[in-house]
Amino acid sequence: MGANSFGRRTFLKMASLATAVTATSAFANKEKVLRDATEEEIKNPFPGSKLIKTICMHCSVGCGVVAEVHNGVWVRQEVAQDHPVSRGGHCCKGADMIDKVRSTNRLQYPIEKVAGKWNRVSWDDAMTKISNKLLELREKFGPDSVMFLGSAKVSNEQAFYIRKFASMFGTNNIDHVARICHSPTVAGAANTFGYGGMTNHLGDMHNSKAILIMGANPAEAHPIAMQHILKGKEQNGAKIIVVDPRFTKTAAKADLYCRIRTGTDIAFLYGVIRLIRDNKWYNKEYLDNRVYGIEEIFKECEEYTPEKVADITGCKPEELIQVATLFASSAPGALIWNQGWTHHTIGSSNTRLGAILQLLLGNVGVVGGGCNVLRGHDNVQGSTDMGCLADTLPGYYGLAEGSWKYFAKQWKVDYEWLKGRFKSKELMEAKGNTLSLWKHSVLDESNAKYNGGSPIKALICIGNGVSTVTETHKSKEALDKLDLVVFIDPYVNDSAVITTRNDNMFLLPAASQVENSGSVVNTGRSTQWRSQVVEPLFESRKDQEILFDFAKRLGFYNEFIAGMGKGDNFTWPEDATNEIARTLKAHGLTGVTAERLKKQQENWHLFNSSSLKGRGVVEKEYYGLPWPCWSETHPGSPVLFNTSLPVSQGGMGFRTRFGTQRNGVSLLANEGSAPVGSRIKGGYDEITAKNIEELAGITLTAEEKALVEGKNWKNDDSGILVKYALAAGLTPFGNAKARTIVWEFIDNVPKHREPLHSPRTDLVAKYPATKDIPNHFRIDVRYESEQLKEDWAKSYPVNVISGRVVEHMGTGTETRASHYLSELNPEMYGELNPILAGRLGLNDGDMMWLYGTGGGKIKIKCKVSLRVDEKSVFLPQNFSGWWSGEDLTYRYPSGTAPYAMGENSNQVTSYGFDQQTACPEVNCSLVRIERA
Repeated sequence: MGANSFGRRTFLKMASLATAVTATSAFANKEKVLRDATEEEIKNPFPGSKLIKTICMHCSVGCGVVAEVHNGVWVRQEVAQDHPVSRGGHCCKGADMIDKVRSTNRLQYPIEKVAGKWNRVSWDDAMTKISNKLLELREKFGPDSVMFLGSAKVSNEQAFYIRKFASMFGTNNIDHVARICHSPTVAGAANTFGYGGMTNHLGDMHNSKAILIMGANPAEAHPIAMQHILKGKEQNGAKIIVVDPRFTKTAAKADLYCRIRTGTDIAFLYGVIRLIRDNKWYNKEYLDNRVYGIEEIFKECEEYTPEKVADITGCKPEELIQVATLFASSAPGALIWNQGWTHHTIGSSNTRLGAILQLLLGNVGVVGGGCNVLRGHDNVQGSTDMGCLADTLPGYYGLAEGSWKYFAKQWKVDYEWLKGRFKSKELMEAKGNTLSLWKHSVLDESNAKYNGGSPIKALICIGNGVSTVTETHKSKEALDKLDLVVFIDPYVNDSAVITTRNDNMFLLPAASQVENSGSVVNTGRSTQWRSQVVEPLFESRKDQEILFDFAKRLGFYNEFIAGMGKGDNFTWPEDATNEIARTLKAHGLTGVTAERLKKQQENWHLFNSSSLKGRGVVEKEYYGLPWPCWSETHPGSPVLFNTSLPVSQGGMGFRTRFGTQRNGVSLLANEGSAPVGSRIKGGYDEITAKNIEELAGITLTAEEKALVEGKNWKNDDSGILVKYALAAGLTPFGNAKARTIVWEFIDNVPKHREPLHSPRTDLVAKYPATKDIPNHFRIDVRYESEQLKEDWAKSYPVNVISGRVVEHMGTGTETRASHYLSELNPEMYGELNPILAGRLGLNDGDMMWLYGTGGGKIKIKCKVSLRVDEKSVFLPQNFSGWWSGEDLTYRYPSGTAPYAMGENSNQVTSYGFDQQTACPEVNCSLVRIERA
């Protein structure tokens, strides 16, 4: 396409001025150009336009949007007044979706960096060069020399195929942003209950009597979720309790607020649990029948008196008592957490202990209760479900041989062929490198022994912000050192500007979310159909088309698409949606088909916001078919582990995932603890071909026995095992007790450990970090040695608290490219308490330097605020484009720089990673602050 035709086409599509492109000479006569609109034009300015229902592309709430499209141009958007989740609401980001898609700051065509300069290239040229380099690296160093980063911004179908692509390339070096946000939630909750998602849904908080919020600020990070919280307060008298290091906008709405030091949540929770134990406020019947190991928790909480908790956390003893008393006395109570809990070396222990608190009070599996985890991006729950992770296959299947054989069958390829794509069977079954740690594979080549003998040589990044990880200056060093870097994104990834590499870097323009169609999963496990609004603008391509092109050039296209079952005649995304439904049985996606999702979108006005129940043509369904959805007639499960409903209506017990006994003690639920209508009234093992006849009280035919032989509910393609289980009122995954002891974890019960860079060095000896962990996701990771390396607080005395601002999302790459959002929040800053600011000689608006423990530094504006205490600084996580005092605008390809620029907070965040999942310890960093 020529430059002139490209410019004209873009102008017409972007400006929506097709009705005003008369001869320019008309401007000589004002009356010919300007006139009053007619009444009909006011009433219907875009005759013949169509309205398209779709889903917001920012946070995980999953708000409904109605887009108006005229002649292929998105001309207007409205809130979806009748959407069961957003209920006519939008935050400022959602209201600005149209401008994000139409922005001229988007990456408009493929670009290659050559000799330090950005050069426009054709798609074919870029794809050829990248593919040839990948083949060269794979041949010379092995498939594990390449790191793939997927995305939480793509659809389920695209995420599923990104994981499949990495697998067929031959590596588990595949990860995405879930690693650095809620991987500790998945690990903690799944190892307690059996599943690691939000147990209830946002509208269910209308039914709560108390809502405890720790490590979350929904008023800014999830504004429409905050509306649901406030409706619970208004409609049901729910008491809002906020425990947070910072007096947030959420805390401003609280009935009770308590400030604690960041990184001390476990000590605080044990203080609450001790008070519940001593006052016998716990639900004894629930614990006896449905929970294993609570005695060990009662032992662990013994030392956490109100006075001890006050010393560790900084709260007042009476505040702890008030929190415990109010929450324990207000049933049902909901618990909300976000990344304030997960960004720690003990993040997985934080999430476990929060889950245990809810078990203690009998708040799990009940309407109005639950662990209501607020996920981050619009499809981070879905992309996690789809296995864009270094340690799982899609659907939370592991990496063992049996899982790979199952997926080879589902993908319709030979297992031996798939195994042959990897350097070895051992690497095929080993966890890969992660988003948080991959840079250490590049910078410390001693880790190559875990990675097939090679450090990472190339990075293929698909819609993921690398600068979201701690120690961005180390990420820059790694990017500079790689042989090949590829960013696939609608906008210029800020990491492409941070790096100073001169060659072998490509920027490929991806279509935005609403230039695609497909399914996405919100924070409450509800799957929604996101319809395409417009065709991809400029020269952007859909992510799956880019993957298909790469697969052809790399030699495995036929294998790549085989799972859709139609050769080259597949229909995207519907055939991929149904491939996912057929394959991902372990968390119950069998009933989540494209047909059902589209029907729900068409009729979303028929669903109740508080219960998600449908009426009319969707009467027998819950909105979004929240997983597990066991069959195409199953309604979905809005409240996990709820035994008050039959399994056929969304009921279930806890999952039998950890065996049926431990040290001679049964792990199965007690008699009387099964879902309503169950043939078996107590606990039972997961459903298999061996036990289905006994448990369900049926006799299989010879044909049925042949079909299910050697199978269990997770890999039975015939559907027979699940069908008979549901008919008998049995949950396919069994009925067990939740567990408080995780014998596979470093800490069998959650333990308070001081941060690696603790401001309380006097507490380190009593609450030390764990020992250093070798081969932690293919990297030797420091814990104890880092903590004891020096007295960090002596040189870096200020705590860092980081978080989101309402106007921006993630790294801000997309939202800061909006004029309107940039005007609302245009620059980076740090919040300081007046006492600390005065001590440092800083006034509101002054510039200051922050120095991190790892050697990074940033220059930002001081914002004096009482929201933080006198020992902390709050840093928004949403800025980039400056580097240690230098404006990097000049490094962006022409016309692509965001409107709002600022230092990236992760330049000064400290080294540290969750001891189970390698989530970075963002919220326990230390800095030194000086006046600039």
